[in-house]
Amino acid sequence: MYWYQSQFFGMHFFWWMLWIVFIIIIFGWMTPVPRRTVRLYREDPLAILRRRYAAGEITTEEYEERKARIQKDLGSPKP
Repeated sequence: MYWYQSQFFGMHFFWWMLWIVFIIIIFGWMTPVPRRTVRLYREDPLAILRRRYAAGEITTEEYEERKARIQKDLGSPKP
């Protein structure tokens, strides 16, 4: 009849298990996003430029000038 006096049995044991499970859930939930997934959401400079032009934030002259500069910097003529 000494089982209730032990630190690891009774409600004390269940409280420790509750906190351990809670910590495991929290750290399991906060997993980092893999780098390849983050890269899928990153826009390239030409896509940003096209989006800004379509939204009317820049003029046609600015669009053509910046597009030529980006293509020159990238070294590949993209349409």
